[in-house]
Amino acid sequence: MTQQDCLRRFLFEEAGARGVWVRLQHSLQDAKQHQSLPNDAVDAQFGQALAAVVLLSATIKFKGAMILQVQGGGDLRALVAQSSNERRIRGLVRSQPEVNGETLREMVGNGGRLVLTVESDSGEPYQGIVAVTEDSLAEVLTTYFRQSEQLDTRLWLFASNTHAAGLLLQALPGESADKADWERLEILAGTVTADELLGLDCEDILHRLFHEEQVRLYEVEPVAFQCSCSRQKIAGTLSALGRSELEAILRERDDIEVDCQFCGAQYRYDKVDVEHLLNNSAVDSGLPSPTRH
Repeated sequence: MTQQDCLRRFLFEEAGARGVWVRLQHSLQDAKQHQSLPNDAVDAQFGQALAAVVLLSATIKFKGAMILQVQGGGDLRALVAQSSNERRIRGLVRSQPEVNGETLREMVGNGGRLVLTVESDSGEPYQGIVAVTEDSLAEVLTTYFRQSEQLDTRLWLFASNTHAAGLLLQALPGESADKADWERLEILAGTVTADELLGLDCEDILHRLFHEEQVRLYEVEPVAFQCSCSRQKIAGTLSALGRSELEAILRERDDIEVDCQFCGAQYRYDKVDVEHLLNNSAVDSGLPSPTRH
């Protein structure tokens, strides 16, 4: 039985490098059912983004959320993928009804940028930004690590209508990996195909690509769709609007309705609820959600 909805880390014991493999199936479908994906090309970008953020979340130690966001002025307005440190994922797409282009760069248009944010429960958020000047998300992320982290990193990302999968190689931080070792691993990994990543288990992939290397493979880590929205977090978002804005909305209707962009959950706040949250501003704020008046 093939491995689905899981992540595997591995280490090259003699080459100063590490790797991560992931494949999504049910978690991808659960995330997709709440999004409007106008065509197969956008569908593939959404799957690749979710696979990418899971891979990246496994490269650092944190407790909180990692958020990958691509923004632009093209037909694809926003592509967001999020993973917690426990590999709980969610994502969203905002686009025109019709999205032209086959590559990520074509879809997001001029001025596109990728923002990678780590929101840690124990410290201030970390954020890095890079322009979308390459065709694929994997290439954009490679540029990000070269410019922002100055750490040799390569990703291979593939997605179909049913699955998404990814492979990441990275030089070990703080170690001076031999350049020849890194180049050899990069060349070997570069031979991987979409069919292989989408269809083979991690052990089979590693054997095909790196059977002459000393590879230590770690335990399976499950991945699942789970939205982190809550009434408390939505209340934090509303309170940030301020009293005058909220009271203006309530003059037009009896309550405020908020829909979570990630999972479709609906929250309603009447006048009593709004007064309560304004008087208790010490609430946790989450990602902004649209307000329907």
